[in-house]
Amino acid sequence: MNFSGANVLITGGAGFIGSNLARTLVHMQANVTLVDSFIPEYGGNLENIADIRDKITLNIADVRDQHAMRYLVQGKDFLFNLAGQTSHMDSMTDPFTDLEINSRAQLFILESCRLHNPGIRIVFAGTRQIYGKPDYLPVDEKHALRPVDINGINKLAGEWYHLLYNTVYGIRSTILRLTNTYGPCMRIKDARQTFVGIWIRRLLEGQPFEVWGGEQLRDFTYVDDCVTALLLAAQAPQACGKVYNIGGDKVVSLKELADILIAVHGSGNYLLKEFPAERKKIDIGDYYSQDELIRKELGWAPQVPLEQGLATTLNYYTRHLKAYL
Repeated sequence: MNFSGANVLITGGAGFIGSNLARTLVHMQANVTLVDSFIPEYGGNLENIADIRDKITLNIADVRDQHAMRYLVQGKDFLFNLAGQTSHMDSMTDPFTDLEINSRAQLFILESCRLHNPGIRIVFAGTRQIYGKPDYLPVDEKHALRPVDINGINKLAGEWYHLLYNTVYGIRSTILRLTNTYGPCMRIKDARQTFVGIWIRRLLEGQPFEVWGGEQLRDFTYVDDCVTALLLAAQAPQACGKVYNIGGDKVVSLKELADILIAVHGSGNYLLKEFPAERKKIDIGDYYSQDELIRKELGWAPQVPLEQGLATTLNYYTRHLKAYL
């Protein structure tokens, strides 16, 4: 992959995936601009980009700001559109904010590209949440789309806007449906981004963490593997207008994941609990991805085993815990 000299814009750039992507692109000698609102409830954190702060351009702006986005997309070769509201519960208690960020703002961004930079190449971070409760496993891209919460519905709308603009206006776009991405720089102060984060926080604080249910099956993608998928998609002409699932190196139950995390850490314990009633209503049960399409078409495959990824993540937060609380 060659991004040397490329002008790259990353929305949600100081967040979890965005900052890891930015770091890789800086090492590839790209000209990187990050957009992040730093709204406290979301993932933006200056600690995420402390080591590359003097090598990137940081623009503190909200993707809902039409004027900012019109300016920022100009002159860019690539847009990695990662900004979003990720909390499923927040989407149910504050649906209009989720609508603004995950749906309407996506339309602002795409219109800005259509009017001011129609040659830009876009990769949009979608989510496996749009599939809802699986009819079969593993879930492939042909599975029915039945979101079980507001977040899933708005993320689905964001996907369709990108696909529509690709087809109608030639704004070259690719969708990656992510599943349980984890790693350094993820939010750990609460479960708004991923439950793995709050598990790690509690573990490092010497407190038991809660495992709800425990038998649900999941796959997990280490953030470096996610970044590789984003970069491959951005430079593959055959990926325009396509949707790809990405998954992990293996499938585990939540209880197995908890046991692995404790074994990697060397100590800790957890409490098995029933799902809270409000969570159970939007729980999708077992889920893991069929990601053969991206493997076949783009040559992507996860490289980081779950145990190794968890060890690296724990080591990062052992050294940087205070900055994430």
